Amino acid sequence: MAVGNSLTARKSTGIAAYLTQEAVKNQINNVIGGKSGQRFISAIVSAVNNNAALQECTNQSILSGALLGESLNLSPSPQLGQYYLVPFNDRNKGKVAQFQLGYKGYIQLAIRSGQYKKLNVLAIKEGELVRFDPLNEEIEVHLIEDEEAREQAETIGYYAMFEYTNGFKKAIYWSKKKMEAHALKYSKGYQAKKGYTFWEKDFDGMAYKTMLRQLISKWGIMSIDMMSAMDADMAVINDDGTKTYVDNDSDAEIIDMEQSQEEKNRIFRKRTECSSGIVWEIKR
Repeated sequence: MAVGNSLTARKSTGIAAYLTQEAVKNQINNVIGGKSGQRFISAIVSAVNNNAALQECTNQSILSGALLGESLNLSPSPQLGQYYLVPFNDRNKGKVAQFQLGYKGYIQLAIRSGQYKKLNVLAIKEGELVRFDPLNEEIEVHLIEDEEAREQAETIGYYAMFEYTNGFKKAIYWSKKKMEAHALKYSKGYQAKKGYTFWEKDFDGMAYKTMLRQLISKWGIMSIDMMSAMDADMAVINDDGTKTYVDNDSDAEIIDMEQSQEEKNRIFRKRTECSSGIVWEIKR
């Protein structure tokens, strides 16, 4: 369904009005095609309204990142963890939204290719690893059976593997120390240790993503969508379609996405008052 003027009823600070402009609606319809423009805009307005920092980003950077996610048929809901729009403060461009692919997005794109029989990534806890043979890519572990005890145990490393439908297998193991070194090398935000990066908020999630990226990019079968997603990961999508990779840019800074209690209360009140059907319960 094409995006129509009925969308003007979805009013929010900046983004909803922007999305109803004729040129913007045409841009959306060119990407969405026969899909529901109403659903797409409602999802983006919901995501923006639940993130005070994202509301301060340029509308075009939000739209460009969201259209990329839509073209990959991935959901913007942080609850699903397929991709995220992350606010960044670029000293040259101001506040912009960066496209970040989540590890569940990697899994979705790999599964859709139809080439993978198995695909798994796992945190290895202290006391579980017996041995890992990198030559034959064989791992021996004794997993902690009690789920609660395992959750509380210290993570010592990460394991990822895939098996194609034709039987070909590949596996890798990284120690947590190696993962820490990787994060410090490639994320200036993590180097700063200010508490606002995904590496600090969800180290395991970022580690899973890194393991899948390393595994699939080096040895996996990559669909066109997977290649597009990897190319755009950690980038701000510019107006002309080019990409700026801001996390390694010293002139860019991640904006703290944590909401104050006052902001959470404001969203709760608006959700309670709203009868339009927009889902406001989106969390990072």
